Amino acid sequence: MIFKPTKLAGVFILEPDRFEDERGYFAQTWSEKEFAERGLESHVAECNRSFNGRQGTVRGMHYQAAPFSQVKVVGAVRGAIFDVVLDLRSDSPTFKHWVAAELSADNGLFFYVPAGCAHGFQTLRDQSVVAYQMFAPYVPEYASGVRWNDPAFAINWPLTDDIIINQRDRDYPDFES
Repeated sequence: MIFKPTKLAGVFILEPDRFEDERGYFAQTWSEKEFAERGLESHVAECNRSFNGRQGTVRGMHYQAAPFSQVKVVGAVRGAIFDVVLDLRSDSPTFKHWVAAELSADNGLFFYVPAGCAHGFQTLRDQSVVAYQMFAPYVPEYASGVRWNDPAFAINWPLTDDIIINQRDRDYPDFES
C-alpha cells in the first residue's frame, strides 16, 4: 500500500497495490501492520457503509468530539465521490484548511482521516457506495459537524445544483474558532 501525504499533517491518500491479470485485479485494502509501522492508528473498531442513490448527495462535514474522537479510513467501493478532509485541530498549522480527492471504485483510493478532522463527501455518480473503517466506536452524544458550505472553510464542491443533503448537515451553525 502506498501512503501519499497531503498538505494536512497526518492525512494520507492510500493507494492499494493492484495485482492485475486476465481475471481483473487483487488489492489489499487493509494492513494493521503497515499502519502501525507508520505510527498511525491501526485498530479497527467498526466498519460501515453508506449508499447514496443520486449524484450530488452531500454527507458531512462530520466528526466525533473528544474524548471519543475517531480516526477513519474512507473509500468508494461503487461509484465515485469528491471526498473532503477538514482540519479542525486548533493547534495545527493547517487549522481550518481542507484537502479533497476523487475516490472511486475505479481508482481504488482511500483517505486516512486522523482524529480532530471533519470528513464529508459529495457523490459524483448515482448509486455510489462508501465504505468506512472506524478506529473508535460511534458515540452519538459526541457526534458533531460543521456546515458543508460554511464560508469559514470555502470548500470548493464540484456540483452546486440539485444538492441532496439532510437537515442536520444543512443546518449546522457558522463555525466559530
